[in-house]
Amino acid sequence: MAKNPEHRDLFPGALEIMILQSLRLKPMHGYALVKHIKQVSDNLLQVEEGSLYPALQRMLREGWLESEIGVSAKGRPTRIYRLTDAGLRHLEQEVVSFEKMFAGITRVLTVARA
Repeated sequence: MAKNPEHRDLFPGALEIMILQSLRLKPMHGYALVKHIKQVSDNLLQVEEGSLYPALQRMLREGWLESEIGVSAKGRPTRIYRLTDAGLRHLEQEVVSFEKMFAGITRVLTVARA
C-alpha cells in the first residue's frame, strides 16, 4: 500500500514535544491529547494511538509525566497525565534545540531558493 505523501512521519522527539507542550496547558487523558494535537495543528498532524501510548509510557518512566486514575467525559475510568517539573525542564531544552534546528533548515531553504 502506497504511503500518502501528505501524511509524513514526525522527526524523532516531535511527539514528545507536542505531548509535553499540550500537557503544559492542562492535564489530559490519551484520547484528549490526540484530539488536542489534531485540533491545534488544524488537522495537519495526526497522532496514532499506537505511537501515543508507548510514548506516554516512556515519558512516565523518564519522570517527565505523572498519571492518576480519573474519569473521562463519558464517565469511563481513564488515566490522566500531568507534566512534572522535570518534564517542563525537558520540554524547554527540546524547544531550544528544535528552534536551532528549524533556523538551520530555514537558512538552507532560503539559500536554495535564491
